[in-house]
Amino acid sequence: MEKIKLPILLIFILVLMMSCSEDGDDGQSGFSNAELVGTWVLVEVNLSSEVDVDGDGQSSTNLMEEEDCVSGSLVFNADTTYQFEQSSFTINSITNNRYYVDCTGTNLATGAWASDGSNVAFQGSSILNSNFELMGDQLIWNKDEELPGVSSYIYEKQ
Repeated sequence: MEKIKLPILLIFILVLMMSCSEDGDDGQSGFSNAELVGTWVLVEVNLSSEVDVDGDGQSSTNLMEEEDCVSGSLVFNADTTYQFEQSSFTINSITNNRYYVDCTGTNLATGAWASDGSNVAFQGSSILNSNFELMGDQLIWNKDEELPGVSSYIYEKQ
């Protein structure tokens, strides 16, 4: 009986060691909750095509380069709660492929957040109804709205 216990114990230890090393590999491709905690500031509102809202002759796909009233922030707390604040705006077509932005106030939201290591999801708000993705030092909220519309919001950690 002793001769059987030792090989079984060794096989069990080997399997345990292999499963631990595989878990470590998975963690390298994702991110931890601690990386999200802090204040993230809106730095880009990317549109599905270039516009010249401010009439300076320079078109851009980043609405924040064209309109001063657009801003936002997202705060992740260590207790998995969040606070969200972002300008509420609409992009309106005038004529001849020209647009104007109507800023109408601020969207506010609070609630709980959760992460699976590659995406962030929010509870408690109909505003934040899709997942965010962390890529490097940027938190990206993909929208993919039709023109004139927002393709993504990009936040950077402060």
